[in-house]
Amino acid sequence: MMIKENNEAKVVVIGGGTGLSTMLRGLKKYTSHITAIVTVGDDGGGSGKIREDLGMLPPGDIRNCILALADTEPLMEDLLQYRFTEGSLKGQCFGNLFLAAMAGISENFEKMSSVLAVKGKVLPVTLDDMKLIAELENGEIIEGESKIPSEVILRKTSIKKLAIKPIDAKPLEEAIKSINGADVI
Repeated sequence: MMIKENNEAKVVVIGGGTGLSTMLRGLKKYTSHITAIVTVGDDGGGSGKIREDLGMLPPGDIRNCILALADTEPLMEDLLQYRFTEGSLKGQCFGNLFLAAMAGISENFEKMSSVLAVKGKVLPVTLDDMKLIAELENGEIIEGESKIPSEVILRKTSIKKLAIKPIDAKPLEEAIKSINGADVI
């Protein structure tokens, strides 16, 4: 039996990257009770730079999910997706900087969500500084999501096993509650 609030299913999606935000754009047409639980292993590009410089969770996938669930004007979305083309901010996305600033004034992403009229919630899977680790078939260990694909190609091998570091990274309690209360995952 599905438990529904206002006749809308409670939906939880788990993942990251472009696929998650694309799915959210479609799902928000059917329910406003969506929780996106976003991976935080990204260590490349602008997100990796902010993660390293500021010691915060990588903001890129979180930003894209917030925008996917937001009810914003196209200009606001363009602004938050804007990438600087020159200077020390070259390649950095304004939305990542906005999230970094919000993290400086708030413990979570709810303030950004309220500013952008987000339908649903966007939660990181963990608040721990988690990294993705790959053990390759040839026995080598590669640390970091951004390095794994190129190293697999370079070494002409495949991935034997994936893990996270630290192995005991704690899931966000609110994410667990969302999963337990979901009608659909």
